[in-house]
Amino acid sequence: MRIRHGRRRVMDVLFADDFLAVVDKPAGLMVHDSALARGETDFAADRLREQFGRPIHLVHRLDRATSGCLLLAFDRDTASALGRQLMAQGFDKDYLAICRGWPEPAAGVIDHPLDGGPGKPQKKPAQTAYTTLATAEVDWPSAQHPTSRYALLRCSPLTGRFRQIRRHLKHIHHHLVGDTSHGDGRHNLAFRMRGLHRMLLHAQHLGFTHPADGRRVDVHAPGDGEWNRAAQLLGFPTP
Repeated sequence: MRIRHGRRRVMDVLFADDFLAVVDKPAGLMVHDSALARGETDFAADRLREQFGRPIHLVHRLDRATSGCLLLAFDRDTASALGRQLMAQGFDKDYLAICRGWPEPAAGVIDHPLDGGPGKPQKKPAQTAYTTLATAEVDWPSAQHPTSRYALLRCSPLTGRFRQIRRHLKHIHHHLVGDTSHGDGRHNLAFRMRGLHRMLLHAQHLGFTHPADGRRVDVHAPGDGEWNRAAQLLGFPTP
């Protein structure tokens, strides 16, 4: 469903009712103004207020470079109920990630404490479950190797720390492709040379209990054009 309102580019609506909505945030769009904005004037929160023509309350965040499911509420009570559910780890959040190398084991939990980002040095427990969905080896030389290996992962953060998936993949030396902060520059360059410039992290599935009536809500976001081109280049399935 696509709602058009005003002059800003609208976002695809994946689910909506009188209480809440899940939209498909494009890669490259900041969710809201912050110290990291650095002169930006276009934010998802502003677009969504204009798009729906009513106040909105963002229930969680996505990094600027991440695409996919973004949940919002239309009133404070719904936002508070969803926030409590999120804090109690009552959400299912599944991301698709393309990383360098083939993780071993192919599935597991990365358990590594993380700080809260700039100005928040205290480390807190952080866990990310992952499963390898597909692997590829392509004839792109990398360092001393004649080929490069990549994997498509499903990553499910069990906690909600700053840039958690990106930092956890770096921790296990399977850097997220396209991540300019925590990734591997050689592999990022290999994809840029093939016309792929986005970070390859996509919030593909969001599942939660609807606070108004208790029903289960599961929403899936399709991949955008650049994500799908990256997947096809490696022979991976597209979401």
